[in-house]
Amino acid sequence: MQNKIGAIIPIRLASERLPRKALKEICGRPCVYHLLDRVLDVPYLEKKNIVVCTTLDKSDDDLVEVVESYGASVFRGSTDDIIKRFYDAIAKYDFEYVIQVDGDDILCDSLYMKLSMDKLLEDKSLDIVTCEGLPLGIASKSFTRIAMEKVYAKYKTEKNDTGFGYFFTKTGICKVGEIAPVSHEHILNEARLTLDYEEDFEVFKKIIEALYVKGKVFGLSEVTSFLRENPEVMAINNKLDKEYWTRTKQKAKLEYQDSLGNMRGIEI
Repeated sequence: MQNKIGAIIPIRLASERLPRKALKEICGRPCVYHLLDRVLDVPYLEKKNIVVCTTLDKSDDDLVEVVESYGASVFRGSTDDIIKRFYDAIAKYDFEYVIQVDGDDILCDSLYMKLSMDKLLEDKSLDIVTCEGLPLGIASKSFTRIAMEKVYAKYKTEKNDTGFGYFFTKTGICKVGEIAPVSHEHILNEARLTLDYEEDFEVFKKIIEALYVKGKVFGLSEVTSFLRENPEVMAINNKLDKEYWTRTKQKAKLEYQDSLGNMRGIEI
């Protein structure tokens, strides 16, 4: 029997820094559609198995309508506890393996989604595969349902909307594999490609308006080539990284239970 593979994408519209950002439009389409195009480009996936994991808050009703109009699926769960939201969504859709993409990463690269899942399926000793060395906002993760169950049994901090991925990668709960950049062209540390601030949206707008062709998905090489040719675009938002990581460290106060039953904090 073939293992069921899905994708899970956490998104909510009540963002502190840029409210309703997933519905802001570029080239006449909401940002979430540009991301869903890229997830759908992964050979392992079909629309019904791409699940946007949002909240039960009324503020997310508009997101549900937009995602369902695209043809993808929606799961609604806890507002702050993304670990539980993921656990419940994976159980509902009966996924054995998942590709996890952050909703802010609207140019997350399809190739690396595929490569992380390839490695996870090939090496049965692994619980999760991450992508390292790529620009912020390009990487994804793939993990098993067993990994989700392991984390769910050990995590203790229920407000984990910032830093939830660290339960998988920084606790020893899961065995982690990594994918490195497959091309030197893909390494561009100056680039910031995640959507948190108005300046980030401006960068995405310039990239997508330059590269978007209806019905096609452009790759990371095209993105980095555009940015190298237009360094003034990277300069719009790359100074925000210090604030971004400071905020992450302040908000991600996460605890879990180790193998001996002791409470531990995650160092970031």
